[in-house]
Amino acid sequence: MGRKPVDLPTGVELVGQSIRIRFSWNKKRCCETLAFPQTPKGIAAAAGLRAQVKQLDKLGALTPQKYAELFPSSRNFSAQAAPIFFDYAQDWLDSLQIVDTTRKNYRSTLQNYWVPYLADRPLDAITPSLMRKIVNDITWTSPVRRKDAVRLVKTIFTQAVRDELITRNPALSIPPSRVPKRELDPFTRAEADLIITKLYEITSGLQQIYAVFFEFSFYTGMRPGEALALRWSEIDKRKRTARVCRIRIHGKIQERTKTKIIREVLLNDRAMKALEKARSLTEARSDYVFAPEGSGDRSELFVRSETGPKRYWLSVLRKLGIRRRRMYDTRHTYATMCLMAGMNPAFIASQLGHSVQVLLSTYAKWISSPSDWAELEKLDRFESGTDLVRAQSQ
Repeated sequence: MGRKPVDLPTGVELVGQSIRIRFSWNKKRCCETLAFPQTPKGIAAAAGLRAQVKQLDKLGALTPQKYAELFPSSRNFSAQAAPIFFDYAQDWLDSLQIVDTTRKNYRSTLQNYWVPYLADRPLDAITPSLMRKIVNDITWTSPVRRKDAVRLVKTIFTQAVRDELITRNPALSIPPSRVPKRELDPFTRAEADLIITKLYEITSGLQQIYAVFFEFSFYTGMRPGEALALRWSEIDKRKRTARVCRIRIHGKIQERTKTKIIREVLLNDRAMKALEKARSLTEARSDYVFAPEGSGDRSELFVRSETGPKRYWLSVLRKLGIRRRRMYDTRHTYATMCLMAGMNPAFIASQLGHSVQVLLSTYAKWISSPSDWAELEKLDRFESGTDLVRAQSQ
């Protein structure tokens, strides 16, 4: 007599002496034969496994590794290989919540350094030795470039490990870059005042916004991009504060700071005087104190990009015979002037948007002052006092 028909759960079927389940994964129909007996208990186990697979797929947790665990003898698993580096890196980049400039930088780094070597390689075929060889073969333009590129690819492989596409990060074996720390080269206060005075001399009319910009930068310590993105609505004249909440990068305003932390900068007399000069130049024409390009204002915009300020900056340094330095060194100048004046490091750090630890490690050599010798003399006085006590006791 034939076998009595059995009501089977959805997606479960009997084949020969085995049980087979059918399901969809990654938009493909999959079929797996199981080593369960054709008994009510075996059929229930097959249905339970199919339900588990569907749930994992729904949650996005059915990775190739998980598939291999569930179906170790699958003939179809070879078709479910790990994605190639190019596809995975592109998906990773698309998933990031980052500003356009950062996304463009990441894409450029991938295209220039990693895609030429890794594009068609499956993630699980990329080995630590291969990564070290690639790094050695690339001609790096600078240690900083190498450091940033390696950090990016490490991050991508770390995510692949979390996604269970690979079991270890092959980029972790790359030796770290030895990046020489940029030596700070701030101006003296006398040089800063000389530069500001000369800028007012060589500019006139609306062009004086450049002189105002550098005076404000020297005496607030704001990053150039923060000052260019500053709006009049963020100036509190009564409290003498400026709210730093955005930055200008590559000609575009980003609604965030470099550290992603909003801060208030207290304005000294020089900064307040600079703002008063700026009012007559831009307040009626722009929402921005220094009127950056692309703000959508009705008026002619004067500080169109960093090219304008930089042109005047280099010109005045050349005219004064002062060693060429970056516009960013206005920030370092403010920090060192404050430290050499004996101001509280915690206050200076809050003004700059640093931690105290970063401030002290960055500007350590400027914390010393002429009073250091007076401090050292205290030890000599202590020793003299000790000798006197000894003499009196004898």
